[in-house]
Amino acid sequence: MLRTILDAFARMDVETAVYVVEMDQRVDAKYVSITRQLMTYMAQDPTMIPGILDILWAARALERIGDRCENIAEYIFYLVRGRDLRHLSKEDELREMRGREPEKG
Repeated sequence: MLRTILDAFARMDVETAVYVVEMDQRVDAKYVSITRQLMTYMAQDPTMIPGILDILWAARALERIGDRCENIAEYIFYLVRGRDLRHLSKEDELREMRGREPEKG
């Protein structure tokens, strides 16, 4: 994701930025899934908690990298299309990114 978004930034490529935002949604879903699994393991065997917490922190760090890539995608959209998407929900953000070109005027 990081390599892809940096390439998109260098080319000011909105389509690739949209793709990275979609990838981040998948990363977020994986993070939630992993968190649930790890919580189950911790409940089943409390002696595993220290090791599981290490895995959980690593997963969180990777999820944050995805979020930062999404932030870069938002900046690309702003620089190319002039619209600030930072305060929209992910669904509204993607809808806006896939939407029509802004009117010139």
